[in-house]
Amino acid sequence: MATIKQTIVPHLWFDKEAKEAAEFYTSIFKDSRITNVTTIHDTPSGTVDTVSFELLGQEFMAISAGPLFTFNESISFMVKCETQEEIDYYWEKLTAGGGQEGQCGWLKDKYGLSWQVVPAAMDEMMDANDPEAVARVTQAFLKMTKFDIAALQRAHDGE
Repeated sequence: MATIKQTIVPHLWFDKEAKEAAEFYTSIFKDSRITNVTTIHDTPSGTVDTVSFELLGQEFMAISAGPLFTFNESISFMVKCETQEEIDYYWEKLTAGGGQEGQCGWLKDKYGLSWQVVPAAMDEMMDANDPEAVARVTQAFLKMTKFDIAALQRAHDGE
């Protein structure tokens, strides 16, 4: 009997790029790996690749099953970063090769998958116990593409 490591596993649908995307993502996040690739022939979508992989210990599944479904902004993955260097790293890597920068820490990678690259400190900055600080931080981040931790902290502190 198989052991369940994780009960909920995000499953990503790609046209033909599941393995390529898994290789891309595992090259960006440390302690990540592809755990299995299976090719299934003679499906309604033709030949299909399924790819199991882990990013920072989080299990994912990807499938190459044709253009029937595509990504949109209603689903994204949030990457919480401790430092500006981390934000800069993930922003650069995830937008590489044709990704698109968005507003307020959002971006799309070259496969169209949406990501939010945010400072971990944002949770504290958006604490509802200080509505004036929340308003200042909100006004600051609404003007940003990639988050600037120092600028957000100055806004939070009222500087």
